[in-house]
This record gives sequence, C-alpha cells and structure tokens, in this order.
Amino acid sequence: MNPLGIHALVWAGDLTPEGARKVITQSKAAGFDLVELSLHDPKVMDVALTRSLLEEHGLKVGCSRGLAFSADVSSDDPAIVAKGVALLEEAVNLTHALGGSYYGGVPYSALGKYGQPVTALGRKHVVESLRRLSDLAAAKGVTIGIEVVNRYESNVINTARQALALIDEVGASNLVVHLDTYHMNIEEVDFVQPVLECGDRLGYVHIGESHRGYLGSGTIDFTSFFHALAAINYQGPITFESFSSTVVAQGLSNDLAVWRNLWDDGMDLATHARSFILAQAKGAGLGVTGRAY
Repeated sequence: MNPLGIHALVWAGDLTPEGARKVITQSKAAGFDLVELSLHDPKVMDVALTRSLLEEHGLKVGCSRGLAFSADVSSDDPAIVAKGVALLEEAVNLTHALGGSYYGGVPYSALGKYGQPVTALGRKHVVESLRRLSDLAAAKGVTIGIEVVNRYESNVINTARQALALIDEVGASNLVVHLDTYHMNIEEVDFVQPVLECGDRLGYVHIGESHRGYLGSGTIDFTSFFHALAAINYQGPITFESFSSTVVAQGLSNDLAVWRNLWDDGMDLATHARSFILAQAKGAGLGVTGRAY
C-alpha cells in the first residue's frame, strides 16, 4: 500500500516553528499520509517540536534537499566536495532525528545548469560521497533516494537507467531510485519503460505536472505511469510536488526557476491533487494507505 504524500513547499517556504506547524496541520487537513520536508534551511527548524507535531498528527515524514555549486559533490575540488558531504550528512542526521527513514533529492551534484559534462574525477567524487553517505544512513536506518532530474538541474543523472548504473557503481543496498514525472516528461522516452526497468529498486515517486501546476492541466501521461507502478507492484510513497513564489521565498524560487505562478491557493491545489492521484491509483489498481476512493 502506498502512502500519499505532499511536499512542504505547497504550504510554507520554511520550517520555522510557525512554518512547520502550518505544513503539518494543512497536510493532515488535506488528507495526506506523509509530508516531505525540504531541509534547505535547517537552522530555522525546531527539530523536537517538528517531530512532536508529526507524531501528534499521525504523519509519516520524508526529507530532501539540494546542493549549491559551492558544495557540489561532483566537483573536481576536494574542498567543495567536503562541504557537500557535510551538508548531506547533516540532512541524514536530521531525517533520523525527525523520525524519518527516507532522505532523497539530488545528493550527487549541485542543483543547477552546468556548462559542461561531469568529469571523470567529479564522477569519482560522487561515488565516494554516496558510499560515505549510505554508510551513515544505514547506521541510522535511513534509505537514500537518488532523484532523477532533468539536464538543466544536473549533468550527472538525467534518466532512470543512469540512476540505476550509479547505484550499481556505489554498491550500497540502501540506495533507491526516485522518479519524478515532471523530470521524466523532459528526459525519458515514455512513462512506462523507466518504471519497469527500476522494478523493486524504485523507492520513491514525485507526482508533478509538466508545468508544475494543477495535475491534469498539462501534458503528463499519468494513466500510463500509474499502470506502470501497478505492474511492478510499487508500494512506496507517492508524493505530490508543486512550487509557487506565493509560498516559496525569492531565493529558492529562483533556484527552482519559478518564473510564473500557476496557483496561489495551496489547499485548493492540494485537495485537487489528492483526488486526482486517488482516481489514477484506482484506475490502475494501485492501493493507497488507509484512504477510501
């Protein structure tokens, strides 16, 4: 059965005590099972309070974050790589402290457009960094998700097949593939073959429209995607993700290239997304945790 999740940036741009309370209460009110917390600014978070709120509202938690070019683990510069590893290790420790067992995002490069392919040395640094990170995560009971993103956000991984190859190279059993329909729409040949190739190594899914707005208003072939999930008996989280600078602060909005807003009402967006995902799951014969259709 699949937990139905929602990204925290649908509700609030940070995880201050006030922001965390809004994220958690709104996620519960909208009918979700899991909330994905973005750890892009962890110093503002009260970890104990956030965990208490999650437990109070009966929500599961997953975490994610991206890296800047100044902390890029695919860099040729060992000092820059070390900064990235430190941030990733902090994120894994925070995930564990929050009561979570999944940390994902892009732990293999900066999140941004590169001007050249990754170098052989940079690739070596990625593998070494992920081995170190996966060892720490395993000791904390945390699974690491390798999110596949498009060519304008990384030069290391852009397809599911590349993610599987990297996981094989790292050789850690707690690494899984994280697919996102928004990115798949740009890079993959379709919405079926990558899912089938991942099989039981698919550990997390982001549901996002082609323009990251309301589901069903863009070009994503969700019917094929959900049927592919059912074909591999996928039982991991299915998490809705969308961004608007109505919620997300300017700096992070710029990092995510939110140049226009497709929504300004998080609750309306979220409840629509929940209904849409449940309908797709029902049509594909895919279960969703504790939720009636």
